[in-house]
Amino acid sequence: MSYHRSTSHPFADSLPGFFPDSLPGCSPSGALHGAPLLPLTDAPTSRTCTSPDDPSAVSRPAVIARLRAAGCVFAEDEAELLVATARTPAELAAMVERRALGLPLEHVLGWAEFAGLRVAVDPGVFVPRRRTEFLLGRAVALGRRAARPAPAPTVVVDLCCGSGAVGAALAAALERVELYASDIEPAAVRCARRNVAAAGGEVYEGDLFAPLPDALRGRIDILVANVPYVPSEEVGLLPAEAREHEPRVALDGGADGLDVLRRVTAAAPQWLAPGGHLLVETSERQAERAVETVARSGLVPQVAVSDELYATVIIGTRPAGPAAVALAE
Repeated sequence: MSYHRSTSHPFADSLPGFFPDSLPGCSPSGALHGAPLLPLTDAPTSRTCTSPDDPSAVSRPAVIARLRAAGCVFAEDEAELLVATARTPAELAAMVERRALGLPLEHVLGWAEFAGLRVAVDPGVFVPRRRTEFLLGRAVALGRRAARPAPAPTVVVDLCCGSGAVGAALAAALERVELYASDIEPAAVRCARRNVAAAGGEVYEGDLFAPLPDALRGRIDILVANVPYVPSEEVGLLPAEAREHEPRVALDGGADGLDVLRRVTAAAPQWLAPGGHLLVETSERQAERAVETVARSGLVPQVAVSDELYATVIIGTRPAGPAAVALAE
């Protein structure tokens, strides 16, 4: 097993600043306070009109005051985002009230920033976290090494995909991708389909590998699985924005937080191509047990840690050659 600790973010040049996910009043991703966004549509991202129907004519101090009174730590930044997103003063007022009532900022806006992409996030869908950009960075690096000669694509699967942010970002970073994703939550599947459409990705509804085409067995180069890893008894300790507005199935990892990771790891060798990689996010305190689980499945484990993003990623690689044949049987 190898162990890699990173003190810099793989997308550091494009993502200045970091706000830990656990700060009170901070949106779950902490990702809306960074670099300029890349919209998924051609809609304008700024307004110059100041007519009575333009939200920018609304008093920003009043919006900021309402957000501050509700306990929003980044009230000024959130006010700018709400004003820029709302189409009318009435819509802005409604958005401010929803945020003040505790809805995640991303659910109010309808989008989140993830690795420079503006990703649609619907109500009830897991909000992509900033720390998961570390997993993305490792997946991008491995995907580039795994790239086949043109025109063959790199086969990527995003399990527990939520909004599809990781899959969409991988497709944007890699040259040729055959992208698949799955999630058990219908709302997440609908949302992910919009986010991966530009990459020609396919999103399936169901439990982990179950809904994926059988033709993918033994072909996956990069398998990312942002599995839930919060121990069941600790879900109640999460910020209200997460525990009240995100699906529990996206948060609760079972008694020790590793139930879903075990299921993914047990099946992964049959789906990975020889030399293919599984990447899962976990906590640093769970890393040792996660590594043992990966090793028991026959994959070669590696741990990568980002001090900057408080992120821990376990990478399991399917051996190539005769060992790969044995794992597939």
